[in-house]
Amino acid sequence: MLKAAGGLAGLVLAQGCTRNAIVPVAQNLPVGPMPQRLASAAVPAAPVRKMLAPPTVNPGLFERAHAALQRHGGTVRKTDRIAIADFAVDSAHPRFQFIDMYSGVVSAMRVSHGSGSDPRHRGMLDRFSNVPDSNATSEGAFVTENYYIGKHGRSQRLVGLDHTNDNALMRAIVIHGAWYANPEMIAQHGKLGRSQGCFAVAEGDLARVFDLIGEGRMIYAAKV
Repeated sequence: MLKAAGGLAGLVLAQGCTRNAIVPVAQNLPVGPMPQRLASAAVPAAPVRKMLAPPTVNPGLFERAHAALQRHGGTVRKTDRIAIADFAVDSAHPRFQFIDMYSGVVSAMRVSHGSGSDPRHRGMLDRFSNVPDSNATSEGAFVTENYYIGKHGRSQRLVGLDHTNDNALMRAIVIHGAWYANPEMIAQHGKLGRSQGCFAVAEGDLARVFDLIGEGRMIYAAKV
């Protein structure tokens, strides 16, 4: 359910992104038990390839993401591809960047930030927070976990790996599709709607996001 106050600027999710209305998964969707606060047991990871930032990726942000990938290499099980959410960019632009760490090929799409990170709904992230019920986006490295069906349909759990986002699982910060992240929002309002801290993408982009990131890979969210 959604509640509105003052048009799009007031649109926020009425409850946590996924905490409620979780129903059994059907039709062979991959699923597993709820992960613990820490990610699955660390396993040796492949060496992290050192590469220059692709031309369309902020080099300072890429360096920070690469350092995080090295730091969390024992927990991030797959290092062939990463995702970077560049929250220095406004929500009208494709700022969710999926980077192949071997070829340097980048796929990008739009992603929403939390209403608590942009209380005036300017379309720009003003602040990060890891506080429960802040409705804000959290900064740092996440590892992707399993899939489930919730009130937003097929969704993917995330585990925060840094002190700036280690409440992500408890806050139900996940990846999901949402109508307020669809392209027509840009034409109508010049920006996307806001989540309660989740990585909400266009409904038509969700399957591709899941194909690109899969389970056991890193998402790095920051503003440089």
